[in-house]
Amino acid sequence: MSTHHDLFIDGHWLRGGGAPLPVINPATEETIATLTEGTPDQCAKAIAAARTAFDHGPWPRLSPAERARMLVRFHDVMEKRRDDLMKLAFTEIGCTLAIAEGAQVTPAIEQMGYWAERAARIESVQPLPPMTTAIGTLGQGAIVKEPAGVVAAITPYNFPILLAIWKLGPALAAANTVVLKPSPFTPMSALILAEIAEESELPPGVLNVITGGIDVGRALTTDPRVDIVTFTGSDKVGREVMAQAATGLKKVVLELGGKSANLVLDDADLDDPMFVPSALGGFITHAGQACAATTRILVHRSLHDQVAERLRAALPFVKLGDPSDPEVVMGPLIREEARQRVERYVALGREEGAEVLYGGERPKDLARGFFFEPTLFVGVRNEMTIAQDEIFGPVGVMIPFEDDDEAVRLANDSRYGLGGAVWSRNSLRAYSVAKQMRTGFITINGGHGGMSPIPYAPFGGYKHSGLGRENGDIGLDEYRQIKTIAWPAG
Repeated sequence: MSTHHDLFIDGHWLRGGGAPLPVINPATEETIATLTEGTPDQCAKAIAAARTAFDHGPWPRLSPAERARMLVRFHDVMEKRRDDLMKLAFTEIGCTLAIAEGAQVTPAIEQMGYWAERAARIESVQPLPPMTTAIGTLGQGAIVKEPAGVVAAITPYNFPILLAIWKLGPALAAANTVVLKPSPFTPMSALILAEIAEESELPPGVLNVITGGIDVGRALTTDPRVDIVTFTGSDKVGREVMAQAATGLKKVVLELGGKSANLVLDDADLDDPMFVPSALGGFITHAGQACAATTRILVHRSLHDQVAERLRAALPFVKLGDPSDPEVVMGPLIREEARQRVERYVALGREEGAEVLYGGERPKDLARGFFFEPTLFVGVRNEMTIAQDEIFGPVGVMIPFEDDDEAVRLANDSRYGLGGAVWSRNSLRAYSVAKQMRTGFITINGGHGGMSPIPYAPFGGYKHSGLGRENGDIGLDEYRQIKTIAWPAG
């Protein structure tokens, strides 16, 4: 486990200068560590270290092969410390074993391996075809892609290990330097990555980790020495990040919230062995703390009651408890305030006239931990608050529709546009519906079968779900500046 250092700046471990930062196990409510937050002044030192490492250090000046070798070491140390990362997933984040393995630690290690390999093959120069100049002569040119500079990466509490690598992998592969700020709820998941960077001998200042709250976040987003801000979190905070970054005209990459729709067309195969687990997973995975969760279940009216009954019959088998127990299906919410937020939305749903088909309470057999029953609403209209707001808890809502056109209209009637799903025996019909959905990631009939998005495809959203993309070559280019250089031929 992490040795509980507070900050990692310029290759050195430092004590934070701010307030105490308790790290709480959300399944037991026990304090597993007490750190000290960083301060805005210490954040400024982290930014200075990253700036110096980029402007004068070896990292951007290494050959792609040399940089790739260092990232391979980073990947190998991650693999060596898999057990430590898994333990943090259980104790700090509250992930179940399935989530820790399938959507947190294993994909993070795989992603780092991908970026280590990809770093060796990054092309920085793309020749342009010959061109005719204004004076009638031939000219030549090239597109040059360069690292953007210093990246401020701000990560959330729900998938802190994976989402940190989503940012660190392409940013480092593209030869940038990084200041990483984790959620105050999950700081150790970032500090263990700093330990991994130290053991893998990344040059000082290439990766810096600063803990802290809103004041440290603002120091990161407004500092003129930062070139790019990449943030994952709510759309409310995303707007604040964007406004702060705008003072310096910084580029922002925002992966924000969602209220994604799971469309069950009238020819869907309800006996598909993936259907019920996928529909349940759309709102119980990681206790609903997933931005792309398909929490709006839109069902053709002819199948509505059948789907509702199948889900209701399956929900009692969703075991809650110790996340490290292989039989546990759903873990806790991150904190008590998160559970209270879910309770307020459940009460509001009842007030608006929706019916709780299952759940809606704190589990009576779990006296400790921030647990909440998986909850399914029926009798929901799409304009209800519980169908429009991101609850970020284990709450699903079922909404009937009459035909494909209404299904698409309801799916798109949201300020969000991050994830989505379509179920139909006719794959061409499902594909046609998916193309009409204003959202960034859609699966058909269960997609590729994984628990997380396709690893190397771009991921991001429309509307309030964000700006830019993460992962793949499109995600890589978010961390590069592009210039055109032209010259006369001959």
